[in-house]
Amino acid sequence: MVIKALLLVLFFGVMVGIGLYCRRNATDVNGFVLGGRSVGPWLTAFAYGTSYFSAVIFVGYAGQFGWKYGIAATWVGIGNALVGSLLAWAVLGRRTRIMTQHLSSATMPEFFGRRFGSRPLKLAASAIIFIFLIPYTASLYNGLSRLFGMAFNIDYSVCVVVMAILTGVYVIAGGYMATAINDFIQGIIMIFGIIAVIAAVLRSQGGFLAALDGLAAVSDPSVSAAPGVFNSFFGPDPLNLLGVVILTSLGTWGLPQMVQKFYAIKSESQISKGMVISTAFAVIVAGGCYFLGGFGRLFTAQLGVANGVPAGGYDAIIPAMLSGLPDLLIAVVVILVLSASMSTLSSLVLASSSTLTLDFLKGGVIKDMDEKKQVRVMRALIVVFIAISVVLAIIQYRSSVTFIAQLMGVSWGALAGAFLAPFLYGLYWKRATRAACWTSFLFSSVVMVLNIFVRGSFPKLLQSPINSGAFCMLAGLVLVPLVSAFTAPPEKALVEDAFSCYEKRVTVRQSEALGDEQT
Repeated sequence: MVIKALLLVLFFGVMVGIGLYCRRNATDVNGFVLGGRSVGPWLTAFAYGTSYFSAVIFVGYAGQFGWKYGIAATWVGIGNALVGSLLAWAVLGRRTRIMTQHLSSATMPEFFGRRFGSRPLKLAASAIIFIFLIPYTASLYNGLSRLFGMAFNIDYSVCVVVMAILTGVYVIAGGYMATAINDFIQGIIMIFGIIAVIAAVLRSQGGFLAALDGLAAVSDPSVSAAPGVFNSFFGPDPLNLLGVVILTSLGTWGLPQMVQKFYAIKSESQISKGMVISTAFAVIVAGGCYFLGGFGRLFTAQLGVANGVPAGGYDAIIPAMLSGLPDLLIAVVVILVLSASMSTLSSLVLASSSTLTLDFLKGGVIKDMDEKKQVRVMRALIVVFIAISVVLAIIQYRSSVTFIAQLMGVSWGALAGAFLAPFLYGLYWKRATRAACWTSFLFSSVVMVLNIFVRGSFPKLLQSPINSGAFCMLAGLVLVPLVSAFTAPPEKALVEDAFSCYEKRVTVRQSEALGDEQT
């Protein structure tokens, strides 16, 4: 217990210290929200990765999908690395960095408003972000509480409040630069932590091959009658596994807290470096988490199973797998998950506060806001957002509304489903229209809200929030070009101005009028 407590105190001290150190970089909007657009590839890549993977992944998704699909759940981590990191950086990185600076947009709603020339579109995007980031934040607290309860036997409410306060302190003090530096440190902890945990868990089962043999012997007639299905290449349910891969991999393309990382990178030349670093990080962390979760059924004795489901729910699987580890390693795990959760939470609250301030309050509710006032309002809204999320997290926990994975599915599905297609087409296609953006926004928001309240009336495949979220993303990629084809084209001057940043004319001095072949 002393070792665990000392490591926690050291961890929190470093995080808060970095936040206070970075105050000098957070005096204006550009510095507070984007770190002055001067963040290097290593910090940006780690900020991207740590915002991507949190307690939701480690405790919720890894446990639930490892239980459902066995070792095949590793495909989710591979998809996260290849589609959610590598392809996202390759497709979105350069164009996002260039066009957002050209349009002077610091947030995703601001991008929509200026790219499509519509203030109502900007306000709608801001409202969607604020509403649907809350369930995601609640899921972060939930996952963390499971491990803190296992390691320290601390009440859930205390865990939530302490984590929220400490995260709020360094984000409010240092803004984006503080979160980027802390994300780098937290990312290093996550890499070494997940490797150590996998090695320890496999060793407890007699090694990798012995663990695979044990998994091959597991059978669950309620899932599949095929022998060794949890040890197979694609698992017992490849179609639903594909839905998880799509949601968790393609979803990052439309999440404001993820895309915003591209806004802040120092220059175009840094993007290729960041892409490689981010992909390697995802392979280790995401691949490792889902690989670890794939062995969850070997711990049924610790869990207890009722009707094919762990007695404590899916969220209890990973804590049960870790409960027999040495104290020092449990302390490392707690710091690992705390790092993942605080980095994601800092990104969420920064994205929400900046969106409400710059896209909703500035120029609308509050007509006159100078730079200093905008920063003050953002800091105040961080406090408000954290307070709301804490209250909802505690209510959700006591009422046992749903599992971590479902909370994240609703959030990711609504946000990525609404924004992915308009953002992607907005960067690449001049013909994308304002009406198409509205269609994507409304379609995904309505589908995910209905999925919460009337889930039983959905087709069986889409009753899962995860599958519904994946469906919304893919539907948006079809709806935006379809609606754009049947609606009035955007103003030519508006589009040409937005895309002029990719075709900048450069004038050079000509030192020779005629070449040899012309003489």
